[in-house]
Amino acid sequence: MAKIIWKGSALLGPVPPALVTCGTMDEPNVLTIAWTGIVCTHPAMTYISVRPSRHSYEMIRKTGEFVINLPTSSMGRTVDFCGMKSGAKVDKIQKCKLGLCEGSEVSAPVLADCPVSLECRVTQEMPLGSHTMFLAQIVAVQVEDRFVDSKGKLNLQQAGLLAYAHGEYFALGRKCGEFGFSVRKKKKPIKSDKKPK
Repeated sequence: MAKIIWKGSALLGPVPPALVTCGTMDEPNVLTIAWTGIVCTHPAMTYISVRPSRHSYEMIRKTGEFVINLPTSSMGRTVDFCGMKSGAKVDKIQKCKLGLCEGSEVSAPVLADCPVSLECRVTQEMPLGSHTMFLAQIVAVQVEDRFVDSKGKLNLQQAGLLAYAHGEYFALGRKCGEFGFSVRKKKKPIKSDKKPK
């Protein structure tokens, strides 16, 4: 297949359009962040990249904490609004009627409306150009109990999470595999010693 070559740009997708909460329960703020991901398993580490001009930037620098909240596809309008408006001019939490609850390990609030929330503590700031990357340790995870089965397995495919790719929002669809399924050995049928009558 022929490919067109463009200059280097931020075209990785899909990514989670996370609702990041910061500040405190008394002075909370929320912003939409698409530049996020996992960078290490042990210890569990993540990052968010924030423009220094954003209202939340100094709040995160001051407290050294934030929460990455994963929204559902039904929250698309809220996610977009929180990415377009500044918390310096609009109380986005009140405007979007978002419910808050306390973090278990951080002072930043958690969004009750989101099925998964990662409580994060900043370990390093890295100015990269247009954005500063906040490298952080995930110190706690809050998960809506209805997405955890009786064996303790997380079933997020039922949550209908929202994804973002190249300026557009998408609802995550059906499950089409799981980690390791391509190399898993098939179970051999159990042979019975009993002879049919």
